[in-house]
Formats: sequence, C-alpha cells, structure tokens
Amino acid sequence: MFVLLRAVGLFVLTAVADVMGSYLPYLWLRQGKSPLLLVPAAASLAAFAWLLTLHPTGASRTYAAYGGVYITVALVWLWAVEGERPSAWDIAGALVALAGMAIIVLAPRR
Repeated sequence: MFVLLRAVGLFVLTAVADVMGSYLPYLWLRQGKSPLLLVPAAASLAAFAWLLTLHPTGASRTYAAYGGVYITVALVWLWAVEGERPSAWDIAGALVALAGMAIIVLAPRR
C-alpha cells in the first residue's frame, strides 16, 4: 500500500511541476506578466524532468501512465488557480484518463 501511495504522490508532484512550468510562461505571453516568471518556470520544468526519473518503471510507461494524473491535476489547477470550475465532461474525461492510468500502473509485470 505504501508503494502505491508513494507512486500516486510522485505522479501528483510531477504533474504540478509540469503544469506550473507551462502556466508561468502562459502568464507572461498571454497576460502580459513579468518575463521574470520564466525563471521559476524553467526551474519547475527541470524539477518535472528530474521527478520523472524517480518513478520505478521505465520512462515510456511512466510517461504514459502520468498522462492520466496530469489531466486531473490540470483540471484541479483550472479550478484552484484560474477560478474556473471544471464541467461534468471535464470530470468524466479525467476519470477515464485515471482509469487508463490505473490499468497501465497496476498491470501485472514479470
């Protein structure tokens, strides 16, 4: 159980680093915020790449499974940071993506 909780936590941290690293340049480019936001954005994307290396399975499988968590975290970010509540369709899509992620992560391995 601890291994599963650690993996979920690691996936969430990875997704937050990815979303933040993409969101900060968006603020600069689309909303006219300070270009200094690129500094924490670059650090966040570097952390994202490093966090991917901490996952116990191969990089490609990890990245495929990570997609489901990324979608969910992006929708939580939409609500918490941007103030826009996800629709029922957003939530349904995230649940489908998480189901796909669970199939990839929990599949029996040799």
